Amino acid sequence: MKYSVHIEDWVAWTADSGFSIRPGHALTERLGESILPRMLRRRLNATARAACDAASLLDEGEGVPLIHASRHGDVSSSLEMLQGLEAGDPVSPSSFSMSVHNAVLGVYSIARHHRGPTQAISACGYEFDALITEAAGYLATGQQAVIAIFSEGEIPGPFQAHTEFPPCPCVVALRLTGETGQRLMSEPASEPERPTPLQVINWLNQDDAQLTSRQRWLLERA
Repeated sequence: MKYSVHIEDWVAWTADSGFSIRPGHALTERLGESILPRMLRRRLNATARAACDAASLLDEGEGVPLIHASRHGDVSSSLEMLQGLEAGDPVSPSSFSMSVHNAVLGVYSIARHHRGPTQAISACGYEFDALITEAAGYLATGQQAVIAIFSEGEIPGPFQAHTEFPPCPCVVALRLTGETGQRLMSEPASEPERPTPLQVINWLNQDDAQLTSRQRWLLERA
């Protein structure tokens, strides 16, 4: 990777309360109450709310770029609308607006008065690579930090035989910088994999572990 990227801090959440997250990095450990006002909170599912709350813990209010990656997005809402159309029901404009890929950061920006760049991406299972690449671009232009959020929600039954997905909804948010924190190192992977947010959390939980996507990612430990 041409530009240096470091993980300064990270926060994670899973719907499985029994899943272990490294001490000091669990959303439920660091945040007592959601930052979202009730009227906005009720518009989002649990995964999207966790994504907003995790980002808030890493956002120091300096207007840094926010990037949200999800392979499937809010596919449950999309499927529900398609089934409604098949049955002849009209699509609710508010339901549609909240199902699109950039809805989460839109709600976050309203709640936090964030006026910096925002970006929503999907990359066919290579979301982690895409997040780091996009973040490196922002950092190369002089941004002091980038907040990268990777999430996956509930996958409806009809989709489960056709895609990889984590065993439970999950979110991991990273505060990335050009100089401070643990340096990310990478090399091409001989056998690419499609890591989910849960696998990224597992990787961050461990010392000297590797994460394989299109690149093989390692953290330079102190």
